[in-house]
Amino acid sequence: MQPTAAATTLPTVQGLVLDFLAYLEFERGLSRNTLDAYRSDLGQYAQFMEAREHDVLSATGEDISAFLDGLAGGSPGPEGTVRKPAAAATVQRKAACLRSFYRHVRREGLLDADPTADVRGPQKREQLPKVLTRAEVAKLLAMPGRDGSAEPIVLRDKAILELMYACGLRASEATGLEIGDVDLEDAMLRARGKGSKERMVPVGRRAIDALVRYVRDGRGTMVGGGSERALFVNARGGKLSRQGLYKIVQRHAKSAGLDDRMSPHTLRHSFATHLLAGGCDLRTLQEMLGHADIATTQMYTHLSAQRLQDVYRDAHPRAQHA
Repeated sequence: MQPTAAATTLPTVQGLVLDFLAYLEFERGLSRNTLDAYRSDLGQYAQFMEAREHDVLSATGEDISAFLDGLAGGSPGPEGTVRKPAAAATVQRKAACLRSFYRHVRREGLLDADPTADVRGPQKREQLPKVLTRAEVAKLLAMPGRDGSAEPIVLRDKAILELMYACGLRASEATGLEIGDVDLEDAMLRARGKGSKERMVPVGRRAIDALVRYVRDGRGTMVGGGSERALFVNARGGKLSRQGLYKIVQRHAKSAGLDDRMSPHTLRHSFATHLLAGGCDLRTLQEMLGHADIATTQMYTHLSAQRLQDVYRDAHPRAQHA
């Protein structure tokens, strides 16, 4: 495939990539993590094309299929080694990155046709996320302070767990909260989701109670005389990192005997599944989760159906074969 005749001076690969990433950041509002992943994906692809003695503007569907097939089957590594096959989800992400990249290049008038038009990445096997039962959630939330301790860190951990389950927050949303984002009087919270999109989410009474105790009796001691604006802080009084939050969740999950059931989003998934089981409609759940596409939210209908089947098989006297 040839570049358009209108393009007299072709940009370098680095220039194309930087322009594409700038478009994603400033016009699409994608997160820093996504931008970093796309930069890495395009760098890997450019190296592959260079090894084939092609540039990205002369790529064909065959080139792109070979790149993706090589990832799925185990691509050549340094000094004759072979890299282990990439997961289907990883290959699919790289395929999505290339499709988005070439659509952008076409919009810029540098190509007549899209080389990814007929390329199909591997099918991503649908994996339902891990979800805790209501009893398991209650057990997890009871871990901080179960020995009667009211230390500031204990109050913080209790507030984090209660709030993440009460509002279905992503880890980054929880750590990104500032003091002014939670209205303790009206029990509402402002969350900043992907692409810096804001949404308002109601907060349950138990989470509000835990937050009030943390803000009143714990946070001030942890911050000391500092002016930290983050709601959740670490032991030194600075903003709690996502890694720090993960460690808190895993520590209490291990104490509850649930560490094998937990992932970074387990409380978020449990929030969504329990709301649907309680009669919440999909559109309302979509808004509370901050999903741009309701198709993402529909995953939880499958999860609820699977949960119903599991309960039925366990509870109904004629559900199992003799």
